[in-house]
Amino acid sequence: RRVLAMRITNLRYNAQSGAFMASVDIQRGGRMYRYPCEFHGPQTMDPATIAAGLTERALRMSDTQSR
Repeated sequence: RRVLAMRITNLRYNAQSGAFMASVDIQRGGRMYRYPCEFHGPQTMDPATIAAGLTERALRMSDTQSR
């Protein structure tokens, strides 16, 4: 299935676990799916790297669930 759109929402940093946490919405097959994702790294990490890490995890979760 083809991904049509992705959006990161509710982004926050958990200093205790050293991870960014967010909901990642993926539109696929005319439906929207939401995945809770976590990406470990320092709070000073580049925003593009954070976004890439979170979306990669969401896509992995999405691919696993569509099989």
